[in-house]
Order: sequence, then C-alpha cells, then structure tokens
Amino acid sequence: MDKDVIILGAGAAGLFCAAEAGKRGRRVLVIEHAEKVGKKILISGGGRCNFTNIHATPENYLSENPSFCKSALARYTPDDFIKHVERHGIHYHEKKLGQLFCDGSSREIVRMLMDECAAANVEVRTCCTVSRVEKNRVFTVETNQGTFTAASLVIATGGLSIPKMGATDYGYKLARQFGLRLTPLRPALVPFVLPAADLEAFGELSGISINAAVTTSDHQIEFEENVLVTHRGLSGPAVLQISTYWNEGESIKVRLLPEVSVEELLFTQREEAMELATVLSEKLPRRFAQKWCELYAPSKPMNRFSTKELAHVAHSLANWQIYPSGTEGFAKAEVTRGGIDTNELSSKTMEAKRVPGMYFIGEVVDVTGHLGGYNFQWAWASGFAAGQCV
Repeated sequence: MDKDVIILGAGAAGLFCAAEAGKRGRRVLVIEHAEKVGKKILISGGGRCNFTNIHATPENYLSENPSFCKSALARYTPDDFIKHVERHGIHYHEKKLGQLFCDGSSREIVRMLMDECAAANVEVRTCCTVSRVEKNRVFTVETNQGTFTAASLVIATGGLSIPKMGATDYGYKLARQFGLRLTPLRPALVPFVLPAADLEAFGELSGISINAAVTTSDHQIEFEENVLVTHRGLSGPAVLQISTYWNEGESIKVRLLPEVSVEELLFTQREEAMELATVLSEKLPRRFAQKWCELYAPSKPMNRFSTKELAHVAHSLANWQIYPSGTEGFAKAEVTRGGIDTNELSSKTMEAKRVPGMYFIGEVVDVTGHLGGYNFQWAWASGFAAGQCV
C-alpha cells in the first residue's frame, strides 16, 4: 500500500485534515488538480483571509439536517483555531461582527498549513489530475502522475463556486459513483440579478451602498448590513447572506433605515417645509433617497403630508419588496449550498456510513455557513474530525 490516507483537494479542509492525520503518524498524500494549493484561501477576505468567526455556532449553518454540524463544531472551535494561528505567530484583527482577518496576507494561512503538512511528512502533489477511483480491499486512485493506493480516502474537493479558481463537480461525481445521495446544489452567498425594469430604474445608482435589513418573504431570518447597488442588481453583505435562504420566484424585503425609528423620524419633522427626499437624505445617500421617492413616494414638503400619507411612507420604507430575477450563479457565488447528504455521513468522523474508509469534508458536504468566516470554521472543524480518524 502506498499510503495510509489519500486526500483529494488541497484547500482549507484538505490541508488541515492532512496535517492532523500526519501528526498521528499516518502516511498522507494530498492530490490537487490545480497548479498551487489553497487558491480560495488566497483570495478570501480581500487577500487577508477571514479565517474564522468568534461567534460561530450551529445556528450559523444551513443543512437539510441542521444538527449534523454540532459535533464537529463543538470538538474544534474558533478558539482552537485562533490558538493555532497564534502558535504560528500570525497577527490578526477583528474587523466586525466577530470576523477575524490576518493583519498581513492570506498567504500566512496557506504557509501555516503547508508548514504543518511538511512537519507531519505529508506529501502534496499539485497539477495532479484524478482519472479513476476504485475500491476493492483498499482505494486505488489513478492520476496523470501515477496510481496510488490507501485504506482511507478523503474527499475535500470543494463545491461549484468560483469555477475560474478551479472548482469542479468531481466530489459529487465520486459520491454518486459510490451510491451516496446528494441534496440539491445551488449558488450561495451570491449577488442578485434584478429584472430589466428595476435595472432601468436603479441602474444609475450603481456603486451606492446603504445600510439595510434584508429578509425573505417567509421572514425566517433577517440580516442587517450593507446593501450595494450594482449594474446587474444587488450585492453587499446583507444581500449575500439572504441569498442562501432565497428560493427562485420569491421576493426579498428590504427594511431601509433599520437603525432608526422611521415613523419618529418622519413625524417629528411633519411641520417642516423641507422635502421628504431631503429628510431621507440625512440618513440615506442623497441620490438613492431621491430615486426611492421618485419611484415609491413622490416627494413634497413634509408639512403637506397627511398623517395617513406619512404612515404609508414609513411602511414603504420598512417593507420595500424586491423580486430578483435570479442570482449571478456559481461564477460569483462564494460557496455552494447543498452537497453530500449528511444522512450518509457520521457526524463524528465524516466517514460515509455505506463506504467504510471514505470521508467527505468541507464545502462538498451539505453544510453551508453564513458570510464572515463561518465556512472556514466548518473546513477546520470537519477536517479536524476526519483527521483524527483516518
């Protein structure tokens, strides 16, 4: 047998799992089809890698089985990874909402992972393309760099998001090959595309960002962060967050001015002669306030609004309904929602229940985190879980 463990994918989950398994004395080979490791790590967080979130809990993850992630997240926490980072002398800071970033570069995280793999005698092969995987007594993996065997095979191939970075569906194909079920796959943490009529109305506001609270039509969850108007529709943290929960054909509700009481703002100035658009411009970008009034509440002096009219304006500001025509797809999605059905896996070890020795970790699994370091924490936690058992 060539190795004890073969890991497909040299991203966050794969490299972390490799180092953990290597520390246990396992002979580990990591196979990566791209020309370098950790490509998504390198571009994450604007090049500074939002490597975890100190507030990560199971409630920050979506899955058809919401309880599945609890075991791994409990056994490897954000604090565990922070200590890991500190041991390697990597300086970091909290940007907002518990999001931790490197002070320097994402390359520091990749270097840390590679240093740990090297210390654990892990072999890493790049530009290595898998052509066939079989299992008899052990797993046989045929590649353009030779044929390798191992008792354990870990699938850490990621999802479909950002194909220009090398994303493929190979992990899903392997799951199907071995008879494992998948949940539906769709883009997540992705910008919305708006219908032509809305683009015509709002296109001139491209680049404007506003603070807002965004929810889906069923109000199951709300995110308050920035919303960015783009030339194709809407983006920004609040929009990316809600996109994971959005289903095609649904509306989203945008609550403008969530940081203030809109009714109080309007009614305290109802005796004033200034225009509604001017009042709103004190809290919103001027061009946005003017366009919103033009479309939904024609501006006039505040002292010319009746009580009923002002109440209607306040309601409209808090209940701006938008019907996206779709999303920008996997090309712009940060992650993939859906994946290997968690009912197929052990929540403690990530091993496939029906294929002993085969493990699935990271984004390829049906566990999708919120924006802000949560998906990296799932990569570390699931990689750690498998790394203790392979």
